[in-house]
Amino acid sequence: MTSVLQIFQHEKHYLRLFLAGIINGIGDRFSQVALLALLLELTGSGFAVGAALAIRVVPFLLFGPYGGLLADRLSRKKILIITDLSRIAFAISFVFVNDETHIWLIYLSTFVLGAGEAIYAPARKSLIPLLVKKDTIIKINSLEQIMLGLVLIGGSFSGGIVTYFFGPDMAFWLNGISFLLAAVILLPLSVIQKSEHARGNNKQRAGSDAFYSIKTIRKLMLASSPFYIVCLFEMIVPVFNGIDNVLISVYAVQEFGLGNMGVGFFYGAIGLGLVLSFIVTQRIHQHLLISGLAALLAEGIFIVILSKIHIALIAFLTYVLISFVSGIGNACIDSIVMKETPQEHLGLVFGLLTAISNTLIGLSMFGSGLLLEAVDNRTLGFIGGLAFVLTALFLFVVYSLKQKTFVCRKKEHC
Repeated sequence: MTSVLQIFQHEKHYLRLFLAGIINGIGDRFSQVALLALLLELTGSGFAVGAALAIRVVPFLLFGPYGGLLADRLSRKKILIITDLSRIAFAISFVFVNDETHIWLIYLSTFVLGAGEAIYAPARKSLIPLLVKKDTIIKINSLEQIMLGLVLIGGSFSGGIVTYFFGPDMAFWLNGISFLLAAVILLPLSVIQKSEHARGNNKQRAGSDAFYSIKTIRKLMLASSPFYIVCLFEMIVPVFNGIDNVLISVYAVQEFGLGNMGVGFFYGAIGLGLVLSFIVTQRIHQHLLISGLAALLAEGIFIVILSKIHIALIAFLTYVLISFVSGIGNACIDSIVMKETPQEHLGLVFGLLTAISNTLIGLSMFGSGLLLEAVDNRTLGFIGGLAFVLTALFLFVVYSLKQKTFVCRKKEHC
């Protein structure tokens, strides 16, 4: 805890961004838990859950790159505030869903909320390197995992309690209020304008000349082996990541019989693991890619183990371990992108990577919903975990080959 406070003392501008992320994140998780519970109550279908989760992330394909371009051209502070305010009405709209005939409203508002997040996410991530010192990026990204963990604990677990005792409508109202509070927290960030203004003409060129930026990204992939592997990571891992997203709710309700409270219970476990990952991540100063791939390998192993567990408490602890190693991996991957990418292209890079990964996750969740109609829950979980293990090993091999090629070219012995 002392280490976290020390970082905040030195990075006070990031602290405001951190707090805003917790506020709107918790509200959004309140809504997600309530929404998934509502869908299961109205339809009793895993397909409905998968479809809703997929619709939430599919807009990243359309709006992710656009959001990245906006982040490189416009004030990132204004982007964050405007997207928060514009999502309030749609967040509250779920209170009007009373039966299956209103499910269309769920899908419509879910799509709009996803579009807002697609614009918000690259602006927020690309803002971080402009607010913090370069040598603290890995620590800041480990704090990002703490933020996600607190969101899951405070949002998903508490959201399950609120939904259980007060009904889903309360969670939907709290989500709308959270977007408003987050926008208010970001209003005093005048320092952002100064940081972005300093980038001058490069920022304007990056925002207006998309083809130039894409060519630059391609050059980064060719010049940097870690960046190349990160791009592969973002194109492969999300294909299987959607399985876990769907199975969390399905495991809680169908396998362990814990109902709505169980959904929040398991999300709380994931949040706890992300918070604890800071203990390890803040101490990683080099070998970021190796650490990230090792974390992915461990995550896959734990997911496989989870598919064989039949005791709820042990499943809770396993989810803690899964998210613990996942938090380490996420911090390492984001840090590589921030270190390897020029600041004037950060928005576009994060926009493209976010668009690719979230679109694939959406398709994966949709496919998982379909598969759950024919495949046993635990079998699908086993397949997802095994896929993580094989992906980690594949990326290790590719990275080794890339490094060998780089050394050969450098020594001119090939």
